[in-house]
Amino acid sequence: MDLKLEVIVLPVSDVDRAKGFYEAAGFRMDIDHVAGEDYRVVQFTPPGSECSIILGKGVTSAAPGSAQGLYLVVPDVEAARAELVGRGVEVGEVFHDAGGLFHHGHDAGDVSYGAGGDGRVGGPHPDRADYGSYATFRDPDGNGWVLQEVKKRAPGR
Repeated sequence: MDLKLEVIVLPVSDVDRAKGFYEAAGFRMDIDHVAGEDYRVVQFTPPGSECSIILGKGVTSAAPGSAQGLYLVVPDVEAARAELVGRGVEVGEVFHDAGGLFHHGHDAGDVSYGAGGDGRVGGPHPDRADYGSYATFRDPDGNGWVLQEVKKRAPGR
């Protein structure tokens, strides 16, 4: 049985502000549907992704900014970071995890690294190993995103 993750709901406080952020970041807007004063759904899809995000009014009871550890897998973390920065998104510097692969700090949107003993070491993974290099950013509400470099996917992905 296939179980495909298709949509993630992001809690936001200002739909138009969030919409502007994700448009500027290069996400494709799929729909902006209003069904009354208390319900609005805006769906975006990151470039190349099969999973979309939904934000809006009346779509979740979660606190704005509470979504953390949202991974965007990219073939070149430095190029992806540069593109987002060029689009006006504040993205932290590229880092790798002191413990090896797979960053262990998933409250991810903090654009600083190395503070608080979180295990971040500046620069990409020394071997540029898949799953080893990261950069992070937050949307205007604080929902936390991670760019993760993966050049060769595991079989079946």
